[in-house]
Amino acid sequence: MGTIIATVIWLVLMLISFAGGDKILLATSKARKVTHDVHPQLFNIVEEMTIASNLPKVPDIYIINDPAPNAFATGRSPQTASVAVTAGLLARLNRDELQGVIAHEISHVLHRDILFVTLAGVMLGSIVLISQVFLRSMFYGSMTGSRRRTSSRGQGGGQAQLLFLVIAIICAILAPVLANILYFSLSRKREYLADAGAVRLTRYPDGLASALEKISRSDVKLDSANKVTAPMYISNPLKGRKAASLFATHPPIDKRIKTLRNMSRGASFNDYSDSYSQTVGGAVMPAAALKEDSSVQIRSANAESKAQANKKKQTRQVNDIMRRVNQFAFLTCMCGLKMKIPPNFKAKNVKCPRCGKVSPVKGGSK
Repeated sequence: MGTIIATVIWLVLMLISFAGGDKILLATSKARKVTHDVHPQLFNIVEEMTIASNLPKVPDIYIINDPAPNAFATGRSPQTASVAVTAGLLARLNRDELQGVIAHEISHVLHRDILFVTLAGVMLGSIVLISQVFLRSMFYGSMTGSRRRTSSRGQGGGQAQLLFLVIAIICAILAPVLANILYFSLSRKREYLADAGAVRLTRYPDGLASALEKISRSDVKLDSANKVTAPMYISNPLKGRKAASLFATHPPIDKRIKTLRNMSRGASFNDYSDSYSQTVGGAVMPAAALKEDSSVQIRSANAESKAQANKKKQTRQVNDIMRRVNQFAFLTCMCGLKMKIPPNFKAKNVKCPRCGKVSPVKGGSK
């Protein structure tokens, strides 16, 4: 009976994940869908990478109102894909770095990794659920029926049943552990593949490498992330966890960076595979991808990406992005002061605190 209930729950979870798993993930992550005017550069880059990857549709774009730099993609298929980035990521990265991150997420969409993570996550949860139901049913069943079985069966039959029970319990305990190890192992490999795809799309491995360096140096924790959503992000948002363990959601970020920095001859899958073999060891790219690969030349950095970052400017940009996401209005006075008007501002006009000029507020009450 317990197994039947667990199977029904598994089917329900599977249907929910197909019907609206992406929306649930976005809502859980507190991501808000934004328009082009909130961050034109972000929209331009997403459109560029969509064209470069031959996706049939530009993914919907979301911003997470959080200063921690990170990003993820979700959706059942390329037609329903979405890309979400944090305000902290937008403020910290230059154009080449942001392009590398977006290309990484687009690669996940292109490789159908989103569907894999969704299905694998549901399967993992189902294995854990069925295991728990089985263990509980065995425990309560043994408690209520142990005396009856002892009195009605011989010593040999009782020992055989006890041995079967021990084996079943061991399997029920090990099943979710092994499923976790397999799930995270596959997840880590797909991060390397998405890095390789990003390099091929951007033709600039240093862009993604620099972005990963900035993300890894941040000590800000992403508040909306949890154990379920963590594998979806480009970098593990749960700070303080060992990246090299069997249960790590992502490969060690320093190995990813070294692989990218070591690419100097080209930006193809073969070039990434060679760099991975030299820095990490072993093979990571599928043989079919290497066989069908063509040479890709590395481009130079964009001029605007060479400018030095200013920490005060970055902080101001984070705040401005978060205000735009929260539907603040921006009004520039004749004196040059930019005023931030909150969405609940009811007055028709606003007075400039610098020069005293009164300006009309669009959408203000009359």
